[in-house]
Amino acid sequence: MKYLFEYTDTLNSPFEAFCYDTSKEKFPVEAHWHYFVEAVYMLKGSAVITYNGKSYNLNESEMMFFHSQAIHSFDKPTDEDIRYLVIQFDINKLNNIDAHMPKFNTLFRSASMDDSLPLIFTQDNFPDFDLERFFFRCLSECDGKQYGYYYYMQHNISLFLLEILRYWKECGFSVETESYGYDDSFSIHQILEYIDAHSHENIQVNDLAQMCHMSYSYFAKSFHKLYGQSCKSYIEFIRLNKAENYLLFTNYDLNFISSETGFSDCSHLIRIFKRKYGITPKQFRLKYKK
Repeated sequence: MKYLFEYTDTLNSPFEAFCYDTSKEKFPVEAHWHYFVEAVYMLKGSAVITYNGKSYNLNESEMMFFHSQAIHSFDKPTDEDIRYLVIQFDINKLNNIDAHMPKFNTLFRSASMDDSLPLIFTQDNFPDFDLERFFFRCLSECDGKQYGYYYYMQHNISLFLLEILRYWKECGFSVETESYGYDDSFSIHQILEYIDAHSHENIQVNDLAQMCHMSYSYFAKSFHKLYGQSCKSYIEFIRLNKAENYLLFTNYDLNFISSETGFSDCSHLIRIFKRKYGITPKQFRLKYKK
């Protein structure tokens, strides 16, 4: 069975940085999600990135920001190789000490719900912050892990996030402390991993609510507030992403795919898939499979 969840060792390795070269690494990158926040800087070429069901073009010298738990995949529009830098980090390790400013994890969790905020940036958006230099310095620190590495990464990534927040503030995003009350829904965050691992089973939203020690109505309301959709819709979204991965990267038939992704039968998969994509799974495979 395939999982979309990608394990990240937030305890022992809260910061990671690496260079991805498609001439040396497996590509395209299949749909996945993780608890890390991620940022990608394109050094060479361009990529087609699918982020929570939407398609983005990331071109040379541009940077894209990925919120925690967002489902994303990477492809390229041509056969030419591309090269990009990646930074991943646990935003919960960046607890700013300014009492007049909400915590980074609270601010960015709220920002993840605002579809109007841009995710792709250029150097012009940060006139006083060198994007490419920032990525290369993080890569050097993660490779060498010299004395003070943890505090160096914490400091520089905090500055990076502050630049993004300042730009989003110009776009109308609220960063005022009064806009953020106490958030007691942290337990819901772990439920996404459970949904990923058990999406082939008959998942009941009421059972998930009980796992989070919440009533059904409170769980449903909290889930929608955090993720912008109902829990039932999210489960279907996960199943469709897994079905898409099977169609693109395997030769399994629809009966196998439907059973592995939690659809009741082949007809159910075809109906839901066509409603989402406008074409049948078979047509999708013929059109997009590499």
